[in-house]
Amino acid sequence: MFNLFKKDPLKQLTKQYDQLMEESFRLSKTNRKLADQKYAEADVIMQKMVDLKKTQKV
Repeated sequence: MFNLFKKDPLKQLTKQYDQLMEESFRLSKTNRKLADQKYAEADVIMQKMVDLKKTQKV
């Protein structure tokens, strides 16, 4: 009944991933090193999303 108010972890990770990718793209025009760091952070988030999807299917 109260699942309405429960936050979906996959949605949160997707939002965080999108923000990091946007920031990485913006930084790629000015600071390549920092852009690569943001991209690496986004890659870690993507791996968490893949792992979460695998555990939800099981």
